[in-house]
Amino acid sequence: MEKLEILEVLNDWNYWNRDLPKTISRDYYDKKINSFIKNDEIVVLKGIRRCGKSTLLVNQIKILCDEGIDKNDILFVNLEDPRFTNCLNVELLSKIKDVYLEYLNPSKKPYIFLDEIQNIQDWEKWVNKEYELKLSNIVITGSNSSMLSKEIATSLSGRYLSVEVFPLSFKEFLHFKDIKISSKLDFVDKKIELNRAFEEYLEFGSFPKVLDYDKNSKKELLNTYKESILLNDIVARYKLNNFTILEEISAFLLSNSGIIQSITKIKNSFKISFDMARDYIEYLKNAYMIFEIKKFDYSLRKQNLNDKKYYSADLGLSNLYRVANLKFKGSNLETIVALELLRRGFEIYYYKTQNGLEIDFVVVKNNKIEKLIQVSKSLENDKTKKRELEVFKKTVDELNLIDVKSIIISEDKSSKFLYNKQEIEVKNILEWLNFD
Repeated sequence: MEKLEILEVLNDWNYWNRDLPKTISRDYYDKKINSFIKNDEIVVLKGIRRCGKSTLLVNQIKILCDEGIDKNDILFVNLEDPRFTNCLNVELLSKIKDVYLEYLNPSKKPYIFLDEIQNIQDWEKWVNKEYELKLSNIVITGSNSSMLSKEIATSLSGRYLSVEVFPLSFKEFLHFKDIKISSKLDFVDKKIELNRAFEEYLEFGSFPKVLDYDKNSKKELLNTYKESILLNDIVARYKLNNFTILEEISAFLLSNSGIIQSITKIKNSFKISFDMARDYIEYLKNAYMIFEIKKFDYSLRKQNLNDKKYYSADLGLSNLYRVANLKFKGSNLETIVALELLRRGFEIYYYKTQNGLEIDFVVVKNNKIEKLIQVSKSLENDKTKKRELEVFKKTVDELNLIDVKSIIISEDKSSKFLYNKQEIEVKNILEWLNFD
């Protein structure tokens, strides 16, 4: 590309001579990313396509400008701009930097934001050079965990700080809809509005842009997201020939979010090889479309051998594949809790007792099991209540646990009680999502 062609693209994406667009803050991410930038390390934002990574970059540009950084000292590069399509290589990054330096003449070490970096082969070599020579402050985003992890591990180990970005939490979802819940009084006062928002959250998920559309358009937009992830982040990247099988496996795993699965079961269900089933699941994980949860075991080897649970990254994607009149409330609540625990930085596992009872989440922080969590729509049914409660003591005994909280998250009212001499805490899911 010629210099002026590059400058034209850069000018379209940057805010050197125009106002920054209106965006909504995501306080948790905005503060975390900003603190990482100030540590003078490479900052890496990873997450599913369309979860809001690019907007988080714009939010950082706003924060930098508010802190007195000149707009000309900031460069934003969208590496998915179609005008870059035929020249996506390391040379392009060097040309972009040269054009930027020549025409904008930044007054200090610039802040460079590289959006969807995985489109550039060997990008890590250029980023590492900028970092080592202290030429730029670098923030990058990517939508493929495998490529990012592999390239970061080989070239950037010890030089970067990573932030995993998810679609909106329910708290963020309410913020985006301008529903303010800042106290328990607000929670009670706005109960109807809150419940209506939660039903929307369960049905259409929480990709930020989806909130702007009506019901029919939401589904259409989610469908384009699904197609884009499968085609751009998987089929094109791994040069796959069998899109039909990929979509069928994605439909199966997304619509059955939170169900224990085995590669052998998927191999047999779709009449494909074991290697193909394993690889396609890996591709879906790498694109952040699903999250894999292992069965807890003190033996890492057994953890890897046991069957896994796969959770959908977004219920809006799951519901594209589901029959509308079937009920998935329990599965949906469990998926919401799984994603929220991951968002909060916990390691999570499931567990099955020796007599086959399942605990939904063994929650680990800093290599210590802190909580056991069951998710249930309600405990009003005595049989359901007994099943959900008995598993706690069996799990504590089998895993020899001490000082571990036993929690049930449901749509029931929050409460505490003793069962088998063990304190059980019931947390209403809306309270847990908003206040915990």
